Amino acid sequence: MSVKFHIKKGDMVTVMAGDSKGQSGKVLKVDVEKQRAIVEGVNLVSKATKPNAKNTQGGIVKQEAPIHISNLLVNDPKSGKPTRVGRRKNAEGKTVRYAKKSGEEIK
Repeated sequence: MSVKFHIKKGDMVTVMAGDSKGQSGKVLKVDVEKQRAIVEGVNLVSKATKPNAKNTQGGIVKQEAPIHISNLLVNDPKSGKPTRVGRRKNAEGKTVRYAKKSGEEIK
């Protein structure tokens, strides 16, 4: 059974809880099984890496860690502020996501 989430890859989201609360960024990846998403520039962690072809020096690298999707809200396309997401049928009969605050369709 597939689960429908309120966020998708490419959405602009705002973090509503946790250490990164208030930060926003673009969703890079959604892990459906673990119900987590990786957001660009948010929830950065330091990771120690060994020297390799890409990074010959090695050392400590900052990278994004996954955040549970319940802590994320999609930004309204009109105002850019966080909003809840609803689903409805559009003129062609296709189900689309829309912002509850403005009623605007989320692309």
